[in-house]
Amino acid sequence: MDFLKSEIAVDFRKTAADGAGDAEGRSIDMTGWATDDVIQPFMIDATGLHGRYVRLGPQLDAILSRHAMDDASARLLGEFLALAVGLASALKYDGIFTLQVKGDGPVPIMVADVSNDGDMRGYAQIKGAVPSAAAAAGAPVPKLLGAGYLAFTVDFSTSSERYQGIVSLDGATLSDVIDHYFEQSAQFAASAHLACNRDAEGHWRAGALIVQHLPPEGGGGGVALGADDWNRAVTLMKSATEAEMLDPALDPGALLYRLYNEDGVRVFQPKPVRDRCRCSDERMLGALAAISEDEVRSILNDGKVEMTCEFCNTHRSFSFEQIFGRAVGDGMAEE
Repeated sequence: MDFLKSEIAVDFRKTAADGAGDAEGRSIDMTGWATDDVIQPFMIDATGLHGRYVRLGPQLDAILSRHAMDDASARLLGEFLALAVGLASALKYDGIFTLQVKGDGPVPIMVADVSNDGDMRGYAQIKGAVPSAAAAAGAPVPKLLGAGYLAFTVDFSTSSERYQGIVSLDGATLSDVIDHYFEQSAQFAASAHLACNRDAEGHWRAGALIVQHLPPEGGGGGVALGADDWNRAVTLMKSATEAEMLDPALDPGALLYRLYNEDGVRVFQPKPVRDRCRCSDERMLGALAAISEDEVRSILNDGKVEMTCEFCNTHRSFSFEQIFGRAVGDGMAEE
């Protein structure tokens, strides 16, 4: 897999009074850069480590608010979406990145996917009694997801090639699970720090900080790095508080400066993230046409098949004639 490289960088080694500049000291105008619902790439100068700060606001709130979920499940799905966006943005691909959990807890399935254009969607299946947000806060993985696995897949739009990774749900939090996966990875190291909660107005917000280390032998422009340097970068990242990560008034660059100013940090032009589902009438009709006519007849309700997209919760109904091009009774004598 190829890693993203950005050309426009802002150097935050300067003080706020000096203003932001690029590596050559030239002034950079950041006034047009988005600061919410964005992926903010960055690099730590002292070590050459790259990272992503994902900040999700109104776009995330739209996703979580359209589903009737308890706060504990919604909070975990918000973290899950931020994690999916952060992992997807670390890769250069043309297609769909999918993060999926299957477990035996009251939230047995959780899915999020992100296109290379930054379109995200997600849903959680809830079965059984879910603990309160306060009760689940310390260990949402075992209390909500239970035992199972987390998998991520990259489906490329230009070929049938697929890239996949899988890890058991070992750990109290999603950050623990993904850190455990990358501890076993021979390709590159990565660590994540996640947060999700409601703001003062009751709207959902989420954030993800991810740092990654691609070794030089990986052929992707990585750097040699000592264990102390890596541990320092991860420790500083995880020192970010939930309030800092979710504060819409705190510029993404300002948060990164707080964390890494002693090591030097520069940010690259951010990429927007959108709440956008890929479902459509055509896709759903295609799915119905692929099953037998008898099966379709068995699920007709007042002459219609009712379907709901699990991701965006959009309801659609189709007649037998819309699906097969003829009325429900036509051709039955020949069958």
